[in-house]
Amino acid sequence: MIFLFTDFGSEGSYLGQMEAVLRLRAPGVDIVNLVSNAPMGEPRWSSYLLAALCKQLPTGSVFLAVVDPGVGGERLPVVLQADGQWFVGPDNGLLNTVAAQSAEAEWRVIDWRPRMLSSSFHGRDLFAPIAARIATHDFSWASHNHQKPDLIEWPSDLAEIIYFDHYGNAITGMRHRTEYCGMTLCANGQSLRQANTFCSVPATQAFWYQNSIGLIEIAVNCGRADRDLELSLGTAISFKA
Repeated sequence: MIFLFTDFGSEGSYLGQMEAVLRLRAPGVDIVNLVSNAPMGEPRWSSYLLAALCKQLPTGSVFLAVVDPGVGGERLPVVLQADGQWFVGPDNGLLNTVAAQSAEAEWRVIDWRPRMLSSSFHGRDLFAPIAARIATHDFSWASHNHQKPDLIEWPSDLAEIIYFDHYGNAITGMRHRTEYCGMTLCANGQSLRQANTFCSVPATQAFWYQNSIGLIEIAVNCGRADRDLELSLGTAISFKA
């Protein structure tokens, strides 16, 4: 399967154009629009969401990941093979968290170029054709590996809000660990206790919990965490006993 992870939004022609290329070049391969509202123009925050989502999906999956504010610039087009999955996209940090959290990670620079390459839409012209090739077991697009700089300075978890879902719940870049159980989460001057799920607390009460993709999330039962707690992307979080 090919999974799309973009900040394109659901309106407009960008997703459709990219999917058309995939269907023409990889007929019969299933395509899933996994996320189309990743943090717009923010590959760093988006990377933590991508890393959490890919762990729920099968080995052999191909991720076409495009959050690319530097499109047409100096950033390289790359493919990352990590723990049996493939990731196609820009080398701008978007794929770094996947690599940092993986046991095995191998990078390759995309050498292939199409006859016509738009300076502003590499998702359609460059990344989609490569994702289709990988999904159909064609690996003729790269002649050498990419010597990616050591990611030791790249945090494998990020103590910030990285994404808001449709309901206003605030997803952080921190994976849940047993040592956080029973601790108080602090964000924007608020102190929040842990709960298992929404119905575990009264209506309008804020809490934190481990969400369905293993990340720490802030929510308000029958409310919106973004509005009610005045949270925003990048808001820092911390824990105290």
